[in-house]
Amino acid sequence: MLLSIANNYKTLVQFLPELIDVSGYRNDYLSKKMGLTPATFSAKKQRGNWSTDDVVKLMSIIENEDVEDYLMLQLLRADKDSDTISADEFRKEIKKWK
Repeated sequence: MLLSIANNYKTLVQFLPELIDVSGYRNDYLSKKMGLTPATFSAKKQRGNWSTDDVVKLMSIIENEDVEDYLMLQLLRADKDSDTISADEFRKEIKKWK
């Protein structure tokens, strides 16, 4: 589970530029809301050198349904090679829990 959390965070940071674009907010607006100069924001967006606090601030500003859907798609794509079970196998496992 911890590895999954770390991988999800890594994917989130990797796709931040796309998430910003999907959000519909302009870079100058986001930089102002985050307390950064437009040049610093642009550099972080281009290089991907966001701090954890930057990521939290940014996500609290741009979070909306489109951003969440895009991120979920990217997380699913990144996780496509992990072990999964079918719906039938899942139902069988749930029956054991009762």
